[in-house]
Amino acid sequence: MEDTLNLADAIASFNTMQSERNYQQARDTLRRMLVNLDLSQRERSGLESEIAELSEMLIKLDRAVFQVAVFGMVGRGKSSLLNALIGQTVFEAGALHGVTQERQQVVWEIDNWQDAFDLDKDTPDTLHEAIEFIDTPGIDEVDGEERQLLAGEIARQADLILFVIAGDITELELKALSQLRSAGKPMLLVFNKVDLYPDRDKLNIHAKIRDERVREILSPDEIILVAAAPLVVRASQREDGSMGVSYHPSVPQVAALKSRIVEILQREGKSLAALNAMLAADRIQKQTLDRKMDSREEAANDIIWQFVMAKAIAVALNPLTAADIIGGVAIDIAMVIRLSKLYGIPMTRSGATKLLQSILMGMGGITISESIAKLGLSGIKGLLALVAPATGGISIAPYTAIALTQASIAGVSTYTIGQVTKTYLTNGASWGEDSPKAVITQILVTIDKHSIVDRIKQELGSRG
Repeated sequence: MEDTLNLADAIASFNTMQSERNYQQARDTLRRMLVNLDLSQRERSGLESEIAELSEMLIKLDRAVFQVAVFGMVGRGKSSLLNALIGQTVFEAGALHGVTQERQQVVWEIDNWQDAFDLDKDTPDTLHEAIEFIDTPGIDEVDGEERQLLAGEIARQADLILFVIAGDITELELKALSQLRSAGKPMLLVFNKVDLYPDRDKLNIHAKIRDERVREILSPDEIILVAAAPLVVRASQREDGSMGVSYHPSVPQVAALKSRIVEILQREGKSLAALNAMLAADRIQKQTLDRKMDSREEAANDIIWQFVMAKAIAVALNPLTAADIIGGVAIDIAMVIRLSKLYGIPMTRSGATKLLQSILMGMGGITISESIAKLGLSGIKGLLALVAPATGGISIAPYTAIALTQASIAGVSTYTIGQVTKTYLTNGASWGEDSPKAVITQILVTIDKHSIVDRIKQELGSRG
């Protein structure tokens, strides 16, 4: 028997050490994430709430705060329940139409767990330094989509969820309970206001909830009966001498709930806090990476378009065919180098030239048509430019039309090269499993050449 007890103590001690180790590791990981958050100002835009969540999570771990979130419909006594747990009126209660209109939270600093929770003296008093209670608006007061967002946000942060009912559970409550359960957090269904029911009715309702309504969501021992703000009836004599009754507050009946909260804290409090922190870190890291990629995509598209217009303008203004081709290649190489720096894979001019050659070979048809258009149209464009003084400017109109057409063709080519380069760099300077030609063909299919041509002409027109 003694050996069995020693083994149990050893296992408990090991589990405690492991939980503490996980807790410290989670805290260190969050701190490193915040310190090493490599984001530009552009990339930070839209991630402010996620970064703030990481900071709040780290503060929570540093202070050893255990979060308990309370959900329920209006009039179920959520705020009264929290006041009863804390032992003082902290949350405003009075639920005719719902007093809690927004999320409210209070951190309860606990100096002595035995006194605060009426615990045996042998119970450890170093569970956590504080409990943060979060009171939420009635689930029937908030629109469906907004309610889901609010519930999801709070449930992700919470270490324990209390769902308060005050009688047989409704369809809306059952739906909300199921949604909150999907957060994967410990949950207790709190049947409040049991003092309003005769014992027989109270037991019948409890049995119906347990056996019929929530058996696929919660186990029977996750349903707790309480009376957060019970009233006692006393006989009293009215001024006219007749007898009447009056209602007076009585001692809250929440001992069973307090006991379960402490049990959860003892068994898995630090492990839950560490798990929550790591889940939040993983989720935010993915969001950060997505935002980084989106921001890089936006910046890459801006760079590509800058070079598209630079090439279009250069080609439109230059009447010399050779200069068109040489200048266009130089612009494309400069674009490849600029994009490589954006993606953190900087290339030399030689490397950019080799990549450009590979892309041009894969583009095939579009480069041939571009070359033909350049050679043919440049000759006409040069001739019209030369005769313009002699014709009194009559040839300027056809010259402009040809220049715009040639500029648009050149711009489409550069746009395509830019998109192919972007794909190549996104894959870590690799074509992936496909050949360069296959990748380029896939990209060519997705490019709307007409819209690019129209945009180039509009921008050239506005600049002219």
